[in-house]
Parts: sequence; structure tokens; C-alpha cells
Amino acid sequence: MAQGTGSINSDYKDWEWSDDAGERARLLQSPSVETVPKSSESQGNGLGATSALGAVFIVVNAALGAGLLNFPAAFSMAGGVAAGIALQMCMLIFIIGGLVILAYCSQASNERTYQEVVWAVCGKVPGVLCEVAIAVYTFGTCIAFLIIIGDQEDKIIAALVKEPEEVGSSRWYTDRKFTISITAFLLILPLSIPKEIGFQKYASSLSVIGTWYVTAVIIIKYIWPDKELVPVEIPTSPSTWTAVFNAMPTICFGFQCHVSSVPVFNSMKQPEVKTWGAVVTAAMVIALFVYTGTGVCGFLTFGAGVEQDVLMSYPSNDIPVALARAFIILCVLTSYPILHFCGRAVLEGLWLRYTGVTVEEDVVRERRRRLLQTISWFLLTLLLALFIPDIGKVISVIGGLAACFIFVFPGLCLIQAKLSEIQETRAISWWAQVSYGVFMVTLGAFIFGQTTANAIFVDLTA
Repeated sequence: MAQGTGSINSDYKDWEWSDDAGERARLLQSPSVETVPKSSESQGNGLGATSALGAVFIVVNAALGAGLLNFPAAFSMAGGVAAGIALQMCMLIFIIGGLVILAYCSQASNERTYQEVVWAVCGKVPGVLCEVAIAVYTFGTCIAFLIIIGDQEDKIIAALVKEPEEVGSSRWYTDRKFTISITAFLLILPLSIPKEIGFQKYASSLSVIGTWYVTAVIIIKYIWPDKELVPVEIPTSPSTWTAVFNAMPTICFGFQCHVSSVPVFNSMKQPEVKTWGAVVTAAMVIALFVYTGTGVCGFLTFGAGVEQDVLMSYPSNDIPVALARAFIILCVLTSYPILHFCGRAVLEGLWLRYTGVTVEEDVVRERRRRLLQTISWFLLTLLLALFIPDIGKVISVIGGLAACFIFVFPGLCLIQAKLSEIQETRAISWWAQVSYGVFMVTLGAFIFGQTTANAIFVDLTA
């Protein structure tokens, strides 16, 4: 995409909110990425330290996560292996396109994080909506993480007490609400309070190991199944054409790495759009193989009877699966504080802009407000996690928001970036890119509206 000579929304900061609020924290930067502070940047490229190969692994790490547990159920909802793979392949084109668009707009606007790019390119209203969406998305993901902890602990405890889950759950110390609460208060809350998350930077390696191990276990269990694992029914086609769309939230949630992609792009030694295109293509193909392997093998192992969290479908006393559960718990324990930090940083930036208070004037009250924000966030996510039965219900909602990050905001950025170019004549490529942006916004809005409405309808009729 050729960059035009016009500036992109050069007056986007000409309003009354505090200008330095964005400098308060480099919002939503991947813990694996080291970048130069914005104030010390020069105009040249090459300031980053991340190689193209390193960027591939960082993007893969950002994409892979606990969402893979829901992929077998997504294949079941889509109507089988063929429909699930076809849906992934179609969406992957737009997922990669969105990542390239964000890099292009980041370069054009000279901004280094997702929401700052949206602010600079699209203006105030889309910028605020983007930050609110990020806050809601991270909040919902934290709820999903706590539910996953409860799911895995139920099975691990059942294996330890050597009794069926329904018998063990009658004891107060094995009750799901108690185990989630004690784990959250003892391990998650202390990790969520600190102002910075630098201590979490190595947790990403653990997450990668955990997700790959879970995928390997699911594939091996399909190839060499236990005698008691017999699929109830294996659908080969969707029940209705609309049923395919029910799998979209899971796919969007699984592949959503766009929010952290902008800092990764700017951390590269040579942040060029063409190189970035190769990086994200390789990364998404790797993620595709992981998610497809998990989704196909998990679905074929259990068929239509697969649980929303696939590990819940395996017996409690299976040792390799028990180790996978331990890995997932460890991954979630280290991921929750990172997601919370991201959401807290967005709320902090919105607060500072709204009040017009500068960073220097606000230092005294920052610690008190951070404690209040952290405790409120933690208690609300814990309360909701205790009463929401499975991760499928949460992912069906936040998966729609993930579609906004993948389709809607990148599409809006592309449209605005092309409209801001000063050109005497507009070539066919210009019109093609604007049309592509319009299509992305339309598709993203449809996915968001359809999945959100369906999730609300299912909850109301359940």
C-alpha cells in the first residue's frame, strides 16, 4: 500500500482532554516486546531489537492461548471438520489483512499502539470506542480465565480424592466456588496490584509450552484413544446455514492478536509493511495448524458431545491430561495479570483524558486509584466467574468484540488513511483498498451483531 503525502488526522489532538495521558503507560504492549520510549524516538527506522523470526514467534504467542480449549466445540457448532476448516481459512485472509493494515497505519501516523493508531487515524469518537472495547474485552477474558481455572481444578481435585466430581464437590473444600476464590485471592490478586508488568515478561514462554502440550495431548489421544472415549455423534454438515456463524466468536477470540501487534511491528529492526506481511502470514499459518489440530482431533474424539472446554471431556484420572490441566492453570494464572494491566491502563488513560489532569499532577493519587481499580476489577470478574457455567458463554460475547479488533477498526483505519491521501487522480488500487476497508467494516459489524445477539438470545432462553 503506497503511503500518500497527506497527514492523517493531524488535528486529532486539538481537543480539551489531556495530551500526555497517552504517555502514562504504553498501553497494551506485549510483555515480550522491548521498544524505545516514544519521547526518545527518532524519525528513522531500525530502532527496534526484534528480528523478523523473533516477531513471528511473538505474534504466534499473542495469538495462541486458552481459547484453543473451545475450538473442538466450535467445530461441532460449525457442523463438522470441513465446515470448521473452511470457515477458518476464509477468515484467515481478513485476519492477516487486518494485521497488515494496522502496520501500514502505524507507519503513516507514527503511533506505536493499537488504540493510539485508531485515535490518530480515525479521530476522537472511534478512539474512545476502541479503548472502551479493549477494556470490555480484557474484562471478559479475565472472567473466562477464572472459569477455566475452576474447570481444571474440578478435574484435578476429583482425581486426587479418587471420587467422582459430583461426590467430591459435596465437600466444602472441593466446592468449585471455594477453589476458584482461594486460588484467585492467593495467586492472582497479588500479581495484579503492581504498577508495571515487567516481571511477567517471561510468562509468555510458559504459555507457548502449555498450549503446544495441550494440542499434542489432544492429537495423541485421538490417534491412540482410550477405550472409554467413544464419540456420541460426529456431525458432517451444519444443521442450518446460520449455525456456521456460531463458531465465529471462537475463531475471532483465538486469532485475535491485533491489539498487541502494533507494538510488535514497531519493535522490529526493520519495521516495513512488506516484511511484516510475511511475518504475520507465517505466524497465522502456525496458529492455524495448532488450532486446527486441536479442533479437529478434539471434535472427532468426542463428536457432538464435546464440552465447551475440551479438557473437561477427558476422565479425571488421565495423567497426561492432568498435566495439561496443570499447564493451563499456570498459563492462566500468569495471563490474567497481563490482561488486567491492559484493561486498567486503558481505563487510566480515559480517566486522565476526561479529567484533563497531567501525569505529574496525578502521581500522588495514582497508587490509591490503582488499588481501587484493581480490587474492583478483580472482585467483579471473580463474582461473574462463580456464576457463569462455562467459557462458551463468555467467548460467545467477547468473540464478537474480537471481531471488531480484527475487522472493524482496521477497516476504518484503512478507509480514513486512503481518504487522507492527497492525490490528483485516484487509481483503481485506491478504490480497491477503500472498498476492501468498507467490506471489512461491514463484515466485522455483521459478525459482532450476529454473535452478540445470538449469545443474548441463548442466555435468555436457557
